[in-house]
Amino acid sequence: MRTLPFFPPDLFEEDREALLSAVRELGTGPGQRFILGERTAELEEALREETGAGHVVACASGTGALELSVRALDIGPGDEVIVPAFCCQPVASAVANAGATPVFADVDPWTMVLDPDATKSLITERTKALLPAHVFSIMADMERLGAIAREHGVALIEDAAVAQGAVLDGRPAGRWGDVGVFSFFQVKAFGTAGEGGVVLTDDPELARAARMLRNHGQDGVHRFLHHRIGLNNRFDEVLAAFQLHRLGGFPDRLERRARIADYYTERFEPLRERGVLAPPAGRNGRCYYVYSLLVDRREDLRAYLTEHQIGSHIYYPVPLPRQPAFAPWADPEGAWPNAERASARNLAIPIWPHLSDAEVEFIADTVCEFYA
Repeated sequence: MRTLPFFPPDLFEEDREALLSAVRELGTGPGQRFILGERTAELEEALREETGAGHVVACASGTGALELSVRALDIGPGDEVIVPAFCCQPVASAVANAGATPVFADVDPWTMVLDPDATKSLITERTKALLPAHVFSIMADMERLGAIAREHGVALIEDAAVAQGAVLDGRPAGRWGDVGVFSFFQVKAFGTAGEGGVVLTDDPELARAARMLRNHGQDGVHRFLHHRIGLNNRFDEVLAAFQLHRLGGFPDRLERRARIADYYTERFEPLRERGVLAPPAGRNGRCYYVYSLLVDRREDLRAYLTEHQIGSHIYYPVPLPRQPAFAPWADPEGAWPNAERASARNLAIPIWPHLSDAEVEFIADTVCEFYA
């Protein structure tokens, strides 16, 4: 059995020629426009058709998409945004970089996504938005969170960075809030050869604001006329051409990931009594970007996997409110027990779509052998 790293050894093996073709085409074609050109517009239109969003705004990264979303909603000093205590750092940094206050809510103990009850208890007159983040393969409870947002008259920003292609009750990820974001970071399910992201919204004014903000506050018509204090958050034309190519094989890659996840979940169900929790069963249109278990004896299991040449990964080992960077906004006496538990117990195993059936079986066998 070959070594099975957590991330695939060659992310774009089958797409290498398409990437080289994009570089050649943009590098030798007329005009040689490498930023915010025709390919970017084509990708935005393709994603608009795929998701049903009224507007799609491509930008430099998923982090950039979060920052554009927060700023387009005019969130700033004096405002609060409720974010999950267990998730990727940009969810909170996008709020802090806008001058607003991230307020950390605990997560569900099993799914590790934002807990609606914990969220509701933290809303104040300063709350401007809720910012749930989908984690691994599980979407947050967007129906309940949307109802809470409407009840309190606050915005809903959906961080679907890891969930492109997921569907919940017939509605695509990224389409549940006032604004949603995707990330094209290279190891995401729809990753690109570098960075990239998009903002999705049905609100034309939010889209207009995001388009201006991504390009130094310019409106795209009058150069060097700046309507807002914006950012350099523009998308690359080579990557846009590459992503247009990768859209074609995206459904097949998602399906393969889902089949691997189904097999894992079935194999690991008997391990519950030994302290192993697999993600909740049932696809409901999930995007299995990562397959993460909650386990006892995590470090021992990880060492055992390494011994058998199987990679693994620990996500967010320190909850956001315990991070030094967020000390100014997090109560040192605060309690986020479920986030602490998720940080201490999660372990992700390989799920990249080019794993063979035999390799998937070997990974599952190895986990089961450890707990036997």
